[in-house]
This record gives sequence, structure tokens and C-alpha cells, in this order.
Amino acid sequence: MTPDSLWNATALPAPTLPALQGDHRCDVAIVGGGFTGLAAAYHLVQAGQEPVVLEANSLGWGASGRNGGVVSPKFRFSFAGMMARHGREAALQMYRLGYVAIDALAENIERLGLHEAELKLCGHIAAAHTERALAGLRSTAEWISRETGGASSVIISREQVRELTGSDLYHGGLLTPKAGGIHPLNYARGLARTLVERQVGLFEHSPVASVQREQGGFRLRTPTGSLLARQVIYATNGYSNQTAATATLHRRLIPFRSAIIATEPLAPDVLARILPGGQVCGDTKRMLRWFRLVGNRLIFGGRGAFGSTDSEAAFRDLQRSLGTVFPLLAEARIDYRWSGLVAMTLDYLPHAGQLDDGQFYAVGYNGGGVALSTYLGQQVAALSLGETPELGLMVSQGFNPIPLHAFRAPGVRLAAGWQQFLDAVGR
Repeated sequence: MTPDSLWNATALPAPTLPALQGDHRCDVAIVGGGFTGLAAAYHLVQAGQEPVVLEANSLGWGASGRNGGVVSPKFRFSFAGMMARHGREAALQMYRLGYVAIDALAENIERLGLHEAELKLCGHIAAAHTERALAGLRSTAEWISRETGGASSVIISREQVRELTGSDLYHGGLLTPKAGGIHPLNYARGLARTLVERQVGLFEHSPVASVQREQGGFRLRTPTGSLLARQVIYATNGYSNQTAATATLHRRLIPFRSAIIATEPLAPDVLARILPGGQVCGDTKRMLRWFRLVGNRLIFGGRGAFGSTDSEAAFRDLQRSLGTVFPLLAEARIDYRWSGLVAMTLDYLPHAGQLDDGQFYAVGYNGGGVALSTYLGQQVAALSLGETPELGLMVSQGFNPIPLHAFRAPGVRLAAGWQQFLDAVGR
């Protein structure tokens, strides 16, 4: 078993990029070389701007290269909840933006010829782990039917879930056809190669130690260079604690570690019984478990890991859960395992906006950022150009520092432990 990710093992080579050396100028400095930052850079280039991307590690090193590659239009906050709190029009706008984000991702891949990203929209199944959870999924399907007049997500029976997943553990589910999976690291590297071809400045191993306002814009300093930019876009998400320069964003987020395992190559007769239609599946537990096929391997992920590094206990728990969902894989060898940080927000919504004059951000995807990060990267770039992009409830109002943020780690452990208990007793 390797502690590396399946994505690293199967990705196309990354472009060779330098660290920032010496003094440079640009129109917009982008801090963070993941989906958000790269999508923002591409949008700015298309608008005739000169952006520069500064990444503290290597491109895609954070969540963009560690996530499960699940593409979904959903938000962690339910549409019914949005309507109750913010009104019907706001909820409908967010419903529509979830699909706009998928379209933005697909259009980027098609326009740039990033076939190595392996985008496949074969559908997403939310599998109900209890009858109570199934009732909640029915409410979601009814809300979509009633409020949108469509059937973008439909209830499927226990038998249908068994047929589509190969597991008889679930009580039924919600099928969303316009969803699926992607090779996330190949997507990030494909975006990076496109920008390199357009002679955009991309710099790795260039952590931004400080950002200071000075005449003409902002001075960003790294260990070996500096960059003077008229504007700054922050796209650091769950890794906003890398340097003090993004501390103000870090205090608005709750990083939560998510872990993933990948099996050995599975035999054809086994593959024929697991997810034969190629859908991605996630259950309805509070501490989410999800799975999808990538080639001839099953990857299986979930939340519940803690701390700043990989957790042996979390990986063991995932393997036990894998055997519960798929008894025929209980003894399957695990070839890859890895983890990364999900950036949670108090309102369970992503946020994009303006910190002050000339400084912008897009962060807080709550574990659902594969499509949204491309969309919000484009929109925050548009915001920096003086446009008024469509952000819905993701606009920055109310995105304030979290009280007692320094105590978030024990708080997250307590909350997660309680959620694990509720999952265990079937609530």
C-alpha cells in the first residue's frame, strides 16, 4: 500500500514550473494554484489581463489534487432550507447555479481539449442509510418537482439502488443524472498547461509570506521574490493557514480532514456487479461515505479523520466500511490511500466576494467544490474586472470570522463524534 493518491499515480506529467525569483509586476496576483485560482487566471487572460499565479507547494497540491473527483450540482445546505431562510427566489437561483457550475466545468474541458480529465456525467446516487433518510430524499425530490417543475433528481427504490450500486445495504435513493466524476489532478494540470501555453506566469513553491498595500497596488512577498499587482485574488480554500497572508480567510473556515482509499484492480466479474452504470454514489450519513469506480479500481472515501496529517484510524475505518457496503470486497487489497482538507463554513455555503478595495476571494466549498470551484474562479475574476457576477447566496455578506476560532479543533472533534454516534444508532 502506498500513502500516495491514485491521482498522482495515474496523472499525466505536470508542467515544469519555477519558483518566483526577483521582482515582477502583473495585473492580478492569484494566491493558490488549484481549480479556483487556475480558472480565475484563464478567465482573466481571456479578458486581456495579465495574471500571475503563486502556489505555496505544487499546482493541485491542495484539495484540487486530493478530492474524490465527484461532480455534483448539490450544496451541503438543502434547497428547502435555503427557501425557508432566504426565500423561494434565492433557493431557485442556487438550484440553477449548481447546474451552471457543472456546465462551466464541462465547457472548460471541451473548449481546452482536456480529455485527460475524463469527465463522465453518468449520474449520482444519494443512497439512504435509513428509512428516515429516505423520507428526507423524497422531500428533496418533491421540492425539485414542485418548485422547478422538473425532474432533475428522482427517487429510486431499494431494488434499483441494489441494481445500480451492487450493494443491498440501502433503503432507496435519489438519482441525479447530470452528475458524475472526473480525474481531478489531470484537470488541474491540464488547466496549468493551457496557461503555460498562453505564457501566464505560474510559480510553484512560492508561498506568499505577506501582502502589503503600496502605491500602485499590492506587494506580495515570497521567500525568493516579490510581485507588485494591482489586485489580488485569494483561492486557498482549506489550506488558508499556509502563511499569515491568508489568516483572515482561515479564521472564516473550519478545515475538516477527508480520507480516501483505492482498491487493487478488480476482476471483471466483480466489476460487473459494482456500479455497472458508472454512477457515483454517496450515502446519507452525517459522516458521509461515498464511492465510485476509476478504471478497474473502486475508490471509497469519507469524513471522520482528524488532525493535520493522515490518520491510520480513519483509513482502517474506511476499509471496514468498504467491507460493510460491499462484502465481496472485505478482503480486497488497498493499493492507495490519501487525505486532504475540506473547507467548511458555518452556513454550509461557498463564499466569494471582496475583502476590501482590490482584494477578492472564493473559498469554502464544503466538500462539493469540483464544479463550483471552476465557476467561482471565473466569477471572482469577473468581480475583479468590475463586473457584477451571479453569486446568489454565495456572495460574501455574513461571511465573518468564526468566534473562538482557535478552539475549532476540539469543537470539530466533539461535533464529529456526536454525528458518528447518531449515524451508529440510525438517526
